Amino acid sequence: MRRREVLAGVGSAGVVVGGGAVAVYGLPSSDDLRGEESGDEPPEPLEIETVDAAGSDAGTIEVPDLGRATFVDLFGTWCGPCIEQMPALGEANERIGDEVLFCSVTNESVGPNGSVTEAELVEWWDEHDGNWTLGLDPAAELTARYPGGVPRGVAIDASGRVQWAESGIKTADELVSGIEQALEADAGDK
Repeated sequence: MRRREVLAGVGSAGVVVGGGAVAVYGLPSSDDLRGEESGDEPPEPLEIETVDAAGSDAGTIEVPDLGRATFVDLFGTWCGPCIEQMPALGEANERIGDEVLFCSVTNESVGPNGSVTEAELVEWWDEHDGNWTLGLDPAAELTARYPGGVPRGVAIDASGRVQWAESGIKTADELVSGIEQALEADAGDK
């Protein structure tokens, strides 16, 4: 009987650890998220609420921003790898952010009864040197459209097609390379 309990415990631990790894790093095949066949129309843009924070104004944006390339960083304030990702995001934004809509979006419940207040989100943003558009996805629509673990970078061309998407911590060079794929797709369409 004891052996069965030990095996059940080990198996349960494996499920928990594996689920956590998928949540943070995504599925192994998550690098190709294009999802659209060459003739399919990309999905309609989603309206995302933005927060008044460093580099970000309160209001709304559309993701993707049809007519220009869009880069989305999906993150959570609770996520250690997301914190590690922030310096590379800052560098990528400095290098190429003016050429695209560059934004970070969380699907956390933000508000007085949420998992984090807006003041706590802004404090987290400032503490980790965020200085670009900061958005909210409380219904997780954007997260569902571009699935994978967090942090997750998604580069979308001006027509709304995903050109690059990867989960996990990336260097600034990797992020810029992904964004350039979206920009190159736009240049090829002109």
